[in-house]
Amino acid sequence: MKKLKVLVVGCGNMGASHALAFHKMEGFDICGIVSRGDSKKRLNDSLGGGYSLFNSYDEALQDTNPDAVCISTYPDTHVDYSLKAFAKGCHVFLEKPVAPDYEGAKKVVEAAIIAGKKLVVGYILRHHPSWIKFIELSHSLGKPLVMRMNLNQQSKGAMWDTHKSLMESMSPIVDCGVHYVDVMCQMTKSVPVSVSAIGVNLSKEIDKDMYNYGQLQVRFKDGSVGWYEAGWGPMMSETAFFVKDVVGPNGCVSIVADQIEKVESDNIDMHTQTQQLKVHKSDLNEQNLFLNEDQFINLEDEPDHNELCKREQEYFLKTIIEDIDLTDHMKDALSSLQIVLAADQSIKEERTIKL
Repeated sequence: MKKLKVLVVGCGNMGASHALAFHKMEGFDICGIVSRGDSKKRLNDSLGGGYSLFNSYDEALQDTNPDAVCISTYPDTHVDYSLKAFAKGCHVFLEKPVAPDYEGAKKVVEAAIIAGKKLVVGYILRHHPSWIKFIELSHSLGKPLVMRMNLNQQSKGAMWDTHKSLMESMSPIVDCGVHYVDVMCQMTKSVPVSVSAIGVNLSKEIDKDMYNYGQLQVRFKDGSVGWYEAGWGPMMSETAFFVKDVVGPNGCVSIVADQIEKVESDNIDMHTQTQQLKVHKSDLNEQNLFLNEDQFINLEDEPDHNELCKREQEYFLKTIIEDIDLTDHMKDALSSLQIVLAADQSIKEERTIKL
């Protein structure tokens, strides 16, 4: 099979991991690396050198004539970069969220459909075996469900700089929340009906109208409810920063991180690794004692962050080669974005948002 030429745009944590995946894969050939600063040179050096480097996305798109574009830049560039890629006839892998606003996200999806090209959004948890199992087990718990998840990061140094840059256009519950709201939607298989949220700015280093801590609560048509909490910054607590579980009438399933005390909360691997799934069943005997002992599931396949990015790109390649219909994938990306943007609106307007 002819290798697909891929243009890598953005060389931060995600961009670098995706580039490493393309570098190792047989089906892709990196035709260029784009960033505004020196990160592209550092990334190129880490890959052994030899790749073409560009400061300008437009120039790179014109000069390299790629088959596919991998966009891992800040969200405020996503719409412009994606539309230009589709206009050029490229398939697009786009890091989440699709766009900073719902209208922009719809434009990206519509452009993919019109161009007849693939749009894969970077929902990394969809490629993690343990998270797939977590969602599968939730379907045995009955309805309604209660879903509790958070992603708090006590960030410092370069990570705090990254978080501050992200918050120039997007809050933590929007940027990271799309992952976990997507998980909730897969668990309930229901339609979200309303969102309420709270948020607060705990740092003088970010814009007064932005908030670095937020929590959303979402209600679904089937009666299920879920909350998601996210905070970034040097002031964040590392107590209970890792909560991922789901409760239903028949019991509950929780992700248990037995090494939690040994890992800092801004470690990027910490938030995808599961280590164990704990399954509890609510069945009682005549004395109201539990009939079943709790079950612990350890999946041997526990990929790290780079391996997960590789699996994402393997899926991207598969969608192109096999012409997989991504209608539901794009619809789900819009749905999860709608929920977290409604949470953002709820915070700003201090009211519950009906969907």
